[in-house]
Amino acid sequence: MIRVPVPIDLGTAVTADASAFALATPIRVVTLLELAIARVLGGRAPQDKRERALRTTVAGLRAGSFVVDVDGRRIDDPDRIVVCSGSATLRFFALRGVKKVSHSFE
Repeated sequence: MIRVPVPIDLGTAVTADASAFALATPIRVVTLLELAIARVLGGRAPQDKRERALRTTVAGLRAGSFVVDVDGRRIDDPDRIVVCSGSATLRFFALRGVKKVSHSFE
């Protein structure tokens, strides 16, 4: 489980003159993935490592290797937009069973 803070989109709130956007922010899942990767790897991780991790994660999501649960909603499309308030909790679930590897040392 990874909890990431969701930035408030003040530009949209002011432009649309809607205070609802100050309380809940529409955000693409790929942006949440980017925030989660930055949080897990830390601020000192090289940019190219974060970019590789994001590319691999998005490719796995598009290939159907796993789904992402964002605040209780199963998501399988990184381009989908979700509405979050303050923070988002991400959980990753593999769709295929994990094979146990037996080691034989003969």
